[in-house]
This record gives sequence, C-alpha cells and structure tokens, in this order.
Amino acid sequence: MDSNKTKNDTNTPLDSIMLGTDNKSTNPIDITRIMPINTRTAPNRLYGAYAGTFSKVGDVDFIEIISSLNNSFVEQIDSVNLFYAIHNNIRTKTNLNFCALGLYNQNSNYINVKLINKAGTSYNSKIMMSETENLIVKAFLEKKIITTTDSNYLKINYLNNAPTHIIPLMAFNECLGVMIFSDNNNTHFLDVYKLIANYYAVFYKNRILIDLASKNSDTDSLTGLSTHKKLQEDLAVEISNCAAQDKSLAFCIFDIANIAEINNELGHAKGDLVIKEVAKKIKKNIRNTDILGRYGGDEIAIIMSDTSIDEAKYVCEFLLYNLSCTMFDDLGQLKFSCGVSMFPQSTDKQEKLTILAEQALYISKSKRNSSGQSEIVTTNDYNFWDDEALKCFAHILTKKHASIGINIEDELIDQFHNEKIMSNDHMLDVVSSLAAAIDAKDTYTKGHSAAVSRYSEALARAINLPFDDVERIKLGALLHDIGKIGIPEQILRKPTALSDDEWAIMKQHPSIGADKVLKPNKSLHDLIPIVKYHHEHIDGSGYPYGLKGDEIPLSAKIVAVADAYHALISDRPYRKGLSVKKACEILKMGAGVQWDKKLVRQFIILAPSLATNI
Repeated sequence: MDSNKTKNDTNTPLDSIMLGTDNKSTNPIDITRIMPINTRTAPNRLYGAYAGTFSKVGDVDFIEIISSLNNSFVEQIDSVNLFYAIHNNIRTKTNLNFCALGLYNQNSNYINVKLINKAGTSYNSKIMMSETENLIVKAFLEKKIITTTDSNYLKINYLNNAPTHIIPLMAFNECLGVMIFSDNNNTHFLDVYKLIANYYAVFYKNRILIDLASKNSDTDSLTGLSTHKKLQEDLAVEISNCAAQDKSLAFCIFDIANIAEINNELGHAKGDLVIKEVAKKIKKNIRNTDILGRYGGDEIAIIMSDTSIDEAKYVCEFLLYNLSCTMFDDLGQLKFSCGVSMFPQSTDKQEKLTILAEQALYISKSKRNSSGQSEIVTTNDYNFWDDEALKCFAHILTKKHASIGINIEDELIDQFHNEKIMSNDHMLDVVSSLAAAIDAKDTYTKGHSAAVSRYSEALARAINLPFDDVERIKLGALLHDIGKIGIPEQILRKPTALSDDEWAIMKQHPSIGADKVLKPNKSLHDLIPIVKYHHEHIDGSGYPYGLKGDEIPLSAKIVAVADAYHALISDRPYRKGLSVKKACEILKMGAGVQWDKKLVRQFIILAPSLATNI
C-alpha cells in the first residue's frame, strides 16, 4: 500500500483518506567579470546590485558564494562529497532546480550521471557514449557548453523541463565529464557555473593522479604486504588457475577489533604499530602457498588456493590463536574477526567473492561484540536471507556502490533469481526475507507485506478458494509491494505529501515489481497479476492500467482489500492508525467503487479476528 499520498491528492476521496498519500566555448572565464568588484564602475552582472533584469533574481552576494565554494574545495577530499557540498552551497543562492555531475567511465565507455534536485533527492542515470545524439555526449565530445530547456536527455522522465547548461569538465585539455546546472534564471549565473565546473575538473583530475600514484605501488608502506590493488591482481590470477584445475580457493579477511578507538585514544602511531605487528605475525604463520595483502585500513586478507573450507577454517583458527598471544602495552589481548568466502562454492565472480567475505566478516564482528571473543564466520555458516546477513550485505554494498557500481536492490534481485529453491517452505522463507528487506526501505510500513499476506490468505480461505490458489495468493501478497525496490528511499520515507512528480514515480512500483522481479523467474509468473494489478479499482480509477470490474483478476482484488485495510489501521507520519470499526466503514464506502463488494462484505466479517500489533 502506498503510504505517502494525502487527502489533498487528486485521486478518489477514499484513496485520500487511506493513503494520506546556442553553444558556448569553454575557454577560461573572464575573471574581471567577477573580481574585483570594487574596481568596477559599470554594473557587474555577477554583483547583487546589478541593474535591470538581474533584480529579478534578487540580491546575491557572489563574494559569499565564492568564499563558501572555496571552503568546500579546501575541505573535501572525495569528488562525490565535493559535488554534494557544491550543491548545498548554491541551491538556495541561485534558485537551482537541479544540478548534476556526469563523470566519464573509460572502462565501460559511459557517463555516469548523479543528479540532485532542490529538495535534495538524488537520482542516477547512465548515458552510453554510443548515444551520439544525447546532449551530454555532444557536450563531452565537442567540449562545448550546450544550453537547452528539454531535460529528456537525462533519461529521468519525471524531471520538469527548465533552462539548463551542460558544461564540459575540462582539465589540461582533457574532458572528464560534464556538470549540469538548471535554474529559471541560469543565464545570470553562467559564469559562476563555469567557474565551479572548471575548478571541479582540476580537483577531479588531481584526485585521479593521486589515486593513480598510490595504486602504482604494489607494496604497502606500513606493513610491507601487498597493496589492495596487488592483492586483487593476485586474486584474479589464483581464481583463473583454480578454475582451470577445478580446485577451490578461500578468501579470508581479518579485522582488528577497536582499531578506531586505539587511534582516537592512543594516537594513530599506536594504531599503526598494532597493524604492523599483526601483519608481521600473520605473515610469519601462513603457509608458503598463501598470498597475503592489506585489504583495508585495519583489514588483512589471505588468498588460499587449492584449499577446502575446512582447511581454510583450520588455518584461520591457528592464526587467531597465535594473534591472541600478541600483547601490547595499554591494550592487553587483542580481539579479531574473520570472514571467509569460497571459490567457486560461494560464487565464481571475483567482486562478489570479496563482498561475501566482507559480509561474513561483518557477521563475525556482530558475534564478537556479543561473545567478547574472536570469531571466524564462513559463507557456509549463515543463511544469506537471515535478517543479520541481509543487514551486513546491505552495509557492504552501500559502502562499495561508488567503486563497483552496484547497489543492494539490484544484488538482492540477482541473488533472488539465482537462489536454488529446494521446496515451497524454502521459497516462502526467501520471499519473506526479500519482502522484509523492501519493507525496511519504508520506516512506516514495517511488517506490512507479512500482514497483507496473512489477511489475503484469510480472505481467500473464507471464499472457499482451492488450496493451491490460496497458497499462490499468500505468496503474491507477500510480494505485492516488491516493486518499491526501484523507488527512491527519499520518496518512500517522505513524511509529508508527495508532489505530483513523486506520486507519478510511486505509481510505477506495480509494474517494476512484475517486470523486474517476477518476470525473469518462470516459477513466479503466476504471481504477476497480483503484483501488477493490486492497485486497480473496480470503477477504473486505479493504476497502472486503469482496469475495471472483471478485467481485474480475483487474486489482485483480494490483495487490494487486504492492502487497504492494513494501511488504514497502521500508523502514518500524519495520522494514527484507525480502529477496526472505522477502517471497515471506509471499506464499505469504497465497495463497488474501489474494491469488490462481495470481498469487502466477507472481509468485514473477518476483520475483528485479524487483530494484530502494528
């Protein structure tokens, strides 16, 4: 059930109650147009006192803007965080509709666009370089500013059209991407936007050069171990060798407990000493065939080729024993966590092998925090769909999203499609975990999917549907909101009324669920009508297809009633949950209009017995 629409919306009154719900060159900027202001006698177009049309955008202190931007360039070391800081600095001062950063990915030959609107909502889009007619690609290739009022080139179809400048990011005659600024008076601010883009390009190029210089070294200066880059290269070689010889490989990550506290309380020199000694101890005790490298700040990884999972655990236990004998002044005995993943048993892909090892490591950390002891966790020791495992997986993918370009939603769907279902109970467990993960995106609908499934099952039994149909409806109801996996969290968690554009995005979730999640999995095709049509109305006023009456499948009608009821009795940011009696009165009002009359009549009889804690 969509939870953010309010009674000011243009849907039916019942929905309201229920949902609440001309190219220019990129030559260097003429700085005399900006600075120094006090030496100019003619009005300056970048000064708040500029006469004529400039008064339409109000008094703007450009010295303040430039000073603020300068602080951002000085304080930020990460290119993405710098972009966010730039947006926050100028969005109110220039009446920005949105700004976007598009960085060229040379390996994949596309421009990855991150856009932020004036409300702070962010969106992502990929523009392939083969799309030569796309304005972003044109600006990039031609190295010229392109001005437009049509935002379709961004492939974010819920953006309003507005005056927009696409400015190439030029550094040392190399184009690194584009920066896009849109506001209704952006002609007045073009020089500022060009200044930002030019300085951002130099910053980004310097960041690339710094990272490149760091990555070119194969040896970590502190520990003497392989760098992360060299470790990954070695892992690729070992995976290839093991695959060719049909052998297993273990990838293990060790984490030192409380290294952040050591750094904070005793200083980084002490923390570095700990990491150095731990690395020396591990290096001394690994097998000759094992490969050792520094994986992260306080993480050390081992590649064990031609190794079974039992052998890997034995080696890790031996290492933990030796490490536990290492004592430091002021610290005492150190504690460790260890995560292990296996090739090809866990996965045959290198990136996912490291991700799953990190997932196991985070589960190990959780166990260590509970027991106080060093812990080893392998991918065989947990169910991927357990709540704790999913939480750890989400944490790892969120951290890695910027570097490897994947996110938790896509990975969950991929894991779901590749899960080997052993039985109906197994399917129910996996679907329940997936539904819970989606519910977790919306803090106001926790447990919603499970409740709707229970209500739908009860209603299906009450009208004497066959057992197989009841089970199908039960499962379909559990997945009815699965399409919310593709809806931005800023919309799902918005505590106030959705805008028309946001509501248009929200209404896409039935189609997303049916097409993206269910359609690729043949065993779930009979659930598609439930997911796709549970927001259709008897009178044809629903979405996404405006079906009416008998055009709507019975299973979808059943879930629609259950979905509506649970939304009515649940607390929302803007109102408390309604009583069972009041909720049933609203269902009666909508019978024959929004919901099927017979189903509403039967559900009202059941409702008192379906009381649950919300």
